[in-house]
Amino acid sequence: MLGRMASKEPQAPRLARLAGLIADETRAACLLALLDGRAWTAGELARHAGVAASTLSEHLGKLVAGGLLAEERQGRHRYVRLADASVAQLVEDLAARLAPDAAARPRGLRASSAGSAMARARTCYDHLAGRLGIAVTDALTGRGLLRQDTGFALTDAGLAWFDAAGIALDRGGRRPLARACLDWTERRPHLAGTAGAALCRHALDSDWCVRIGTERALRLTPRGETALHDLLGIAPETLR
Repeated sequence: MLGRMASKEPQAPRLARLAGLIADETRAACLLALLDGRAWTAGELARHAGVAASTLSEHLGKLVAGGLLAEERQGRHRYVRLADASVAQLVEDLAARLAPDAAARPRGLRASSAGSAMARARTCYDHLAGRLGIAVTDALTGRGLLRQDTGFALTDAGLAWFDAAGIALDRGGRRPLARACLDWTERRPHLAGTAGAALCRHALDSDWCVRIGTERALRLTPRGETALHDLLGIAPETLR
């Protein structure tokens, strides 16, 4: 009897293990929740996924061992977060490829309201997404601050705009300064990378946006409407 033949593709076993890690509804729910960029406790994720704490702990162990999550402990609490931006990109890209259908539509007013809030404005790991993220990306592009013709790239004017707005950019890291990320509700790319993260962080720190509950949804504040109108000419009514 012939034994199992080894794959000619050296990365095939690693890809299969990665796919196996994600191909579980509970683990997928955890990964999607952690796209908000924050660290969650095991208990919070267990309640979010609707499973027992012991079950969730087993799943988290697999995700940490597989390199998709990083963990830290503070006293008796165990916190987990996505390992890095590349994991967030992988999860968001996979989610974006799921075409919406009638079966996936939210049932009930509460679910519908939550879905509308997520579509309007949310975080995608550490950058802005939804209609808000697209509006900012379009405004940057329309003003010649961001190029999309040969991939996402900040122009010299764009770099100067970030400096003038008081949004510090870390230009010495390995992460791309600007990167396109496919928005799963708008089906168009929004700004990610170092610039996207810096802009999102500034928006939250400056109270342009506030988080809604424990989800990724954001609410644009009156202060944020004024700032985005003054800095990028975005009409407030387009974001409501």
